[in-house]
Amino acid sequence: MTESQTAVSPADRPGSPFTPESTKATLLRACARVGLDPSNAQLIRLGENAVYRLASPVVARIGRTAAYVDDAQKEVAVAGWLAIEGFPAVRALPFDQPLAVDGRVVTFWKSISEVEDYASPAELGTLLARLHTMETPAGLRLPPLEPFARAEHRIAGNNWFSPKDASFLRERLAQLSDDYAALSFELPQGVIHGDASVGNVIRDRTGRPVLLDLDGFALGPREWDLVLTAIYYERFGWHTAQEYDAYTQAYGFDVMRWPGYRVLGDVREFLMVTWLGQKAGQDERAASEVRKRIQALRTGVGRDDWEPY
Repeated sequence: MTESQTAVSPADRPGSPFTPESTKATLLRACARVGLDPSNAQLIRLGENAVYRLASPVVARIGRTAAYVDDAQKEVAVAGWLAIEGFPAVRALPFDQPLAVDGRVVTFWKSISEVEDYASPAELGTLLARLHTMETPAGLRLPPLEPFARAEHRIAGNNWFSPKDASFLRERLAQLSDDYAALSFELPQGVIHGDASVGNVIRDRTGRPVLLDLDGFALGPREWDLVLTAIYYERFGWHTAQEYDAYTQAYGFDVMRWPGYRVLGDVREFLMVTWLGQKAGQDERAASEVRKRIQALRTGVGRDDWEPY
């Protein structure tokens, strides 16, 4: 059979579960279109995107649905701008992207390293301090930050949540939306990464920290980029006090001293719960973690037993 006649199993159709099996099938079709070799491709992350490392120095990112096409187009455009500026960020391969395959969105990137050597909080702070001084060119129109853009869909489209949990999450979403709208930010607004944490900065083959996952770039409050590292330290214990101090010194501002910190921290941890909930239906470890997190949101108990994903 030719490619256009190849039978597609139910697991590979658009809207199918976002699993290693279905995303691998999408990867094979995408690689065939652009002439890349998918042999021995390794799945290195399955979250908002499925991320594969190919045998050649290439990384593929597969978005969950075709609804992510605007973000993928923005990501490629941002990568081009950062390359011109000499900013240490991931680079897109030089062909027409993104690709629409199996009702999903696929992009291809130059591999930074064969291992995931995450940067330190101080290195992240240094990158953010530089990024937050930059202005986009006229042709790159970043959208305004929409903090809750995917939250309602993640709740409504997830049959794993019990009706009780879904109702609770919707109520919390409404309250947090009101709380966020009432915030008064201290730092000037401008270009932000949108999901800034050490998990999105990897050292390249020379040891230089490089920024990843550019699809969340937007115009918005700089505090949004700073708060994840703060709650990773203060709420979850994922960073030490020394690491957090080095981070704030590198950036030049401590978001925990800002009066809106608690609200913004609540927003970010809520979004972490709804994001991880996407994996709960196929991963029992993730399901157990989501149950624990929802209970913590309900009761207000400490978050120091949350596991990083």
